[in-house]
Amino acid sequence: MENKAEKVKIGWKALFSKKVILAALGLTVIIGGGAGAYLVKASENPAFCAACHIMQSYYDSYHDSDLLANKHAEADLVCHDCHESSIAIQAEEGFKFITGNYQVPLEKREFSREFCLECHDDFDTMVKAATNFEESNPHDSHNGEMECTVCHNMHQESEVLCSECHIFNWIDQLDESWVKS
Repeated sequence: MENKAEKVKIGWKALFSKKVILAALGLTVIIGGGAGAYLVKASENPAFCAACHIMQSYYDSYHDSDLLANKHAEADLVCHDCHESSIAIQAEEGFKFITGNYQVPLEKREFSREFCLECHDDFDTMVKAATNFEESNPHDSHNGEMECTVCHNMHQESEVLCSECHIFNWIDQLDESWVKS
């Protein structure tokens, strides 16, 4: 007759058998993978970005504003169309949010002219023609080729660099997404 100590020892041994450990590990991988896949899919929806309170103003400017972010939303673009990031970067951002290790306001992301022209590839024809004001054309600047983000902002009002030195009548004709000083 086995004593109680031997039964407990056999019970623990059975509990930690290879089959049980592999089953638990497999279940953990399935649950973790499913949760990860869900988060990746959910993060494609711009409303997901607003789940973090520090992102609310960015979502608001995307969802309902006169700003360029909303104009991109109206063109059926989503946050990740411009803010491409890997799962590792998203996990890092999530960790920073959970731990409070972030700055407010968030650091402004810079995009190159080449990045913007991946979608706005008709620059020479449409954009220059649409801004060919009688006095000047801000896209045909004497400053040469500049980064789009010098003037154009997505989540806040855009600013006309020309107005730092020049007074053009067309500046007052710009819509509400522009600072008019």
